Amino acid sequence: MPLFKRGQKSTKQEALTDTEQGVDKTNNHHSNSEMPQTSPNHQARPSPADPLPGAMAQPAPGPVKQQQQLVFLCQLAHGSPTGRIAGFTNVRQLYEKISDAFDMPATEILFCTLNVYKVDMARLLGGQIGLEDFIYAHIKGSEKNGNIKSEPSLGLTITDNGAGYAFIKRIKEDSIMAKMDECLVGDHIESINGKSMIGARHFEVARAFKELPVGFSFTMVLVEPRKAFTKIQPRSAAKAAPASPLVTPGSTGNDALKGKVGSGKETLRLRAKGPAEIAPVPTEFEEKAAGKVDDLLESYMGIRDLELANELVELFKGKTDFPAFTSGVTEALGEFDFPETFVFDVWGAISDAKSGRI
Repeated sequence: MPLFKRGQKSTKQEALTDTEQGVDKTNNHHSNSEMPQTSPNHQARPSPADPLPGAMAQPAPGPVKQQQQLVFLCQLAHGSPTGRIAGFTNVRQLYEKISDAFDMPATEILFCTLNVYKVDMARLLGGQIGLEDFIYAHIKGSEKNGNIKSEPSLGLTITDNGAGYAFIKRIKEDSIMAKMDECLVGDHIESINGKSMIGARHFEVARAFKELPVGFSFTMVLVEPRKAFTKIQPRSAAKAAPASPLVTPGSTGNDALKGKVGSGKETLRLRAKGPAEIAPVPTEFEEKAAGKVDDLLESYMGIRDLELANELVELFKGKTDFPAFTSGVTEALGEFDFPETFVFDVWGAISDAKSGRI
């Protein structure tokens, strides 16, 4: 199984931003032509827009209430005050909002975790955020270099943050990469043998590793996340709105929405295209199927990407046969160039999850 594979925030985001309302001025232009004069004895015929005699006047429509935005609390993982984040629809926009709140470039953010400040790959922010989740942003720390001799399997699983940075999600025990002290889970892979990986997706980085000849010595530049609490940002670093007091971790500030969105078990689902939406948590079938597909992504491609796995599960729904599923995958995810054997195994795994065989 390919070792240098990779597994991404997404990821993952979608429609909470306000839009400017354009003013239509076409009805404000008055005609310069003279109005025809009517004789005193002539009774004007009522216009269709005029109310009929005796009809009750309709009240003027009131102002449309603006939908309340979801607000998420965020800290920098290495230590910072708490900021409020809102108005994002995808992962890139989320990073921009975080950068605005903490007065730093969005390109400094490597990835985010939910409800834990440590580098925990099980808590990565992908395409879904629970309405009560607390966001921790991990930013760039120190750069480090390594020299490695390529082997058939390097022992890496790769993911990406959905905004241009691929990083290490898993290192296989006893692999060549496990013996490299500089290589750690959470490290961003900045370049391979002098070729920049900034902006590359996880599968592209995994492919770059697989294309290295066996026995070939290559260099790799890694950027680790800044260590927690080693450098505390000044409290002035966060530009939380003065009217919105800081809130202690564990409360996201969405309490006012609980009665409007249901049980509180919903998530904000971020999408690469189209608006974000509040959706129920995945069903047991969806969780099992996505987990199996994520395992297949690692086995075939050396990547971990739960959001991609969820997308494949969504593509499965409504398909009655394998050819229809294959066509859907090719149309929606053609850039990945999945092998037919992989797509077949995905079809089988999701079918097994649906029928309760797993």
